[in-house]
Amino acid sequence: MYRFLKTPRWWGINVFVLLAIPFCLFMGTWQMGKFEDRVDTHREAERAPDPGTLRTEPLDDLLPVDKETSGRHAEASGRYGQQFLVPDRELDGRRGSYVLTMLKTDAGKSLPVVRGWLPAGAQVPAPPSGEVTVVGALQASENAGTKGVHAAGGLPEGQLGMISASALINLVTDEVYDAWVTVVDSPAGLTPVPAAAAAGTSLDLKAFQNLGYTAEWFVFAGFVVFMWFRLLRREMEAQRDEALGL
Repeated sequence: MYRFLKTPRWWGINVFVLLAIPFCLFMGTWQMGKFEDRVDTHREAERAPDPGTLRTEPLDDLLPVDKETSGRHAEASGRYGQQFLVPDRELDGRRGSYVLTMLKTDAGKSLPVVRGWLPAGAQVPAPPSGEVTVVGALQASENAGTKGVHAAGGLPEGQLGMISASALINLVTDEVYDAWVTVVDSPAGLTPVPAAAAAGTSLDLKAFQNLGYTAEWFVFAGFVVFMWFRLLRREMEAQRDEALGL
């Protein structure tokens, strides 16, 4: 009755099952490991001191931005230049815009500085003139997956969809730092924008997606076993019917 298992068709089915099951288990275990790494990183970030309480350092000493330097207070001096609005940014449940002003530093490069959050329809305050020293929380450049980002473009002139060197390269003549700062003390009319947690240190939706993928891969492994038994049963029933002349 089981001689059909030696046919080329069933050899192919059996080889596929023998490869698919360990592959699914490996991928499920790998996704579980990714989730556990995020949990461990989150716990380490919670135990670490608040970056904002650490000593203010010169900007160049904290670059490039990583999990250790994100949120640290950086200091840079220079002159304010071009200014942009970053629209559709939410703060305390309200919609508004970030006011981003380029600071041409003494090193000759431009630093994106978020001077604060502005409610919709409010007057944008002009940046101060002359030499200034800015102290703000250091942040990594945004990407297409950052909340509130307009990655598709198409915004009016003077507006910026994403705070990153790549988004500013065609708008600013100077070389741009691959980072930005949100000032600690915003001028009148603006609300300070709190620093975001470093990427990969919070238990966000992406972290729990890894947990969901873990369950999916284990379900796939169980489905492969189920389908193999289902095909085996159908083949046996077909053989039995053939033997009875049905």
